[in-house]
Amino acid sequence: MNRRLPIIFVLALALAGGIFAWRGLDIGDAAAENPAGEGRDEAQDKKQHGGGKDEGHDEGVELSVESVAAAGIKTEEAASARIRETIRLTGRTTFNQNITAQVRARFPGIVREVKKGPGESVNSGDVLATVESNESLQVYPVKSPISGVILQRNTNIGDVAGDAPMFTITDISELWVEFHIFPRDVDRIQPGQKVLITSFEGGHSGAASITTLLPVAEASSQTVVARVTLPNPEGVWRAGMTVRGDVVITERQVPVAVKIAAIQRMEGRSVVFVQEGQRYETRPVRTGASDGEWAEVLEGLKAGERYVSEKSFQIKADIGKAGAAHED
Repeated sequence: MNRRLPIIFVLALALAGGIFAWRGLDIGDAAAENPAGEGRDEAQDKKQHGGGKDEGHDEGVELSVESVAAAGIKTEEAASARIRETIRLTGRTTFNQNITAQVRARFPGIVREVKKGPGESVNSGDVLATVESNESLQVYPVKSPISGVILQRNTNIGDVAGDAPMFTITDISELWVEFHIFPRDVDRIQPGQKVLITSFEGGHSGAASITTLLPVAEASSQTVVARVTLPNPEGVWRAGMTVRGDVVITERQVPVAVKIAAIQRMEGRSVVFVQEGQRYETRPVRTGASDGEWAEVLEGLKAGERYVSEKSFQIKADIGKAGAAHED
């Protein structure tokens, strides 16, 4: 009995070793067939690492002609444009003193009649009032020397007409705009430069040239006044309005440009939306010089390609909605 125990023990060890060797062979074969561990669950792997393929939404959207029209979306072809370097100033409109008249009586006397009042339009030669001369006792007319609008009437019937102005009249077909130039910009602004003028509420715009730089600086701000003569044939500009003025310093023609309103920011990039039939695709662009209206395109868009020039933010919103729906 004692001799059998060692024999049984040796047989058990041998059997255990054989099983271990057989299992090792299976494991080794599996490792040889898939050395990189490619047998893992693919779905599990994608879940852990965010997916193998980019799951981002398609950066484009298809819109019907009717929906584009309803949204006010407009397109135009990318083309050459003139880019301006400007300096923005603030100013105020005032009456042009070169076409403003203060009307006085020729001879002292009693005012017998007053025919016109403030706000009324007059033509050159119209009778404004009549005065009875103190010397001759004859009644003579006081006439308007210019065509324009009466700003002030400083006389009434029975008053004594003397050296004081009886009426102030101005021609409002032209106004002055006086812009204040800060010291840092004074050396860059000269008479003759073009100024693009816009009312603060954005309702009116025009263009004119600087006619005069006043030779004195304002004591407290050290600003210098640049004066512009602004055409006003329709009378839309009124004296006392605060306006913006963009003084054109340089201009240059660029090969490809788009409207400033066309450019949007998406994922940290400047983009425009290119029209291809009824589809609007996101196109990253690299821009160069720009002014308040145009932006130069250095890369990403060619002349002749049609892009969204107005309501581009609407396309951006539609693409965002499409992307959110795709992710859901």
